[in-house]
Amino acid sequence: MQIGTGLVPSDSGVDAFAEAASRAQLGLGGAPADLVAVFAASSNLDTIEDGLAAVEARLRSRALMGCGAQGVLGDGREVEQGGVVVWAASLGDGEAQSFHLEPVAAGDDGLVIAGLPELDDADAVIMLADPYSFPIEPLLAQLGEDFPGLPIIGGLASAQGPDGSVLLYDDAVVNTGAVGAVLHGVDVRACVSQGARPIGPEMVITAAEGNVVHELASRPALVRLREAIGELDVEERMLAANGLLLGIVIDENRPEYERGDFLVRGLVDVDEQSGAVTVGDLVRVGQTARLQVRDGVSADEDLREVLMRQLRELHAPPAGALVFTCNGRGVGMFGSPDHDATALEDAFGRVPAAGFFCAGEIGPVGRRNFLHGFTATMAVFPD
Repeated sequence: MQIGTGLVPSDSGVDAFAEAASRAQLGLGGAPADLVAVFAASSNLDTIEDGLAAVEARLRSRALMGCGAQGVLGDGREVEQGGVVVWAASLGDGEAQSFHLEPVAAGDDGLVIAGLPELDDADAVIMLADPYSFPIEPLLAQLGEDFPGLPIIGGLASAQGPDGSVLLYDDAVVNTGAVGAVLHGVDVRACVSQGARPIGPEMVITAAEGNVVHELASRPALVRLREAIGELDVEERMLAANGLLLGIVIDENRPEYERGDFLVRGLVDVDEQSGAVTVGDLVRVGQTARLQVRDGVSADEDLREVLMRQLRELHAPPAGALVFTCNGRGVGMFGSPDHDATALEDAFGRVPAAGFFCAGEIGPVGRRNFLHGFTATMAVFPD
């Protein structure tokens, strides 16, 4: 496998696309571009059709995907506002099939998704979606039932062009739906860093309905949460006061639960009278829950732990990676630029990696895929 990237931080329209593609082409060393990803900030989207043509003229991709982005990352740098990045991979014996999905109205106010390619024997799906027109969470839930364990990795477009959201599908620019690629015969590892760390005791959900937790450990949920907070040390209580989250274990078949085993969700509402707590995802009786906190230190620790765990599993740096990081991270979360790009290089070395700042990130926890926030998800390609 050969992977190349090119990042142009300036907002120079078509020239930025052409230069980024040329740099990515050099990294391929003459190998064909089986899969190309293009991410461009809003300041470059006025010329997106000509920019896409410039990329295709240089790389002649077999499958291409991309979207408008608030900012981009690549070559060990992050440009939080602006720029263009192009990532290109030659997949050896593997192949990539691009797609464009659209929701289509069905009977009784239902929707079906048109354009879904064959997913039998797929190794992974990279997906980029319009946050306004596409029902990403219902689709992820359905695919989880139909294809359990299939990793879906990607993000929501975070910048708009003159006609709305910008999604790139081969040589076309579309404004609705979702685009991406299905990978066959390609080793892809999904890495998900939700930027949080667990605190306090583990508690089993003993009564729940939908996304409402009525009881934790056979006590009213709110009462038990307050008791758990009272048991924290001073530093943890201060973090909890700045934003308390709840982690729900997805895969219960483990002897003990680590950070990556929890799906982290916000507390949406509390009912003082009943003691019920509403969380940002569906829950069920029997799941294990634990309080979570998120800050720059916790997010840094979590990302580096995820990356080092992946490196230990690979035994060698990967050939490259696609990175989808939240537009709420960056300098705002960490206080300094280039955090996620630097952490990736600290773990893997100078591997060809590229991505963008998303309006929501897609990635698996356990064997199910979810839409996340304040998360960094990655598709890592072993060498």
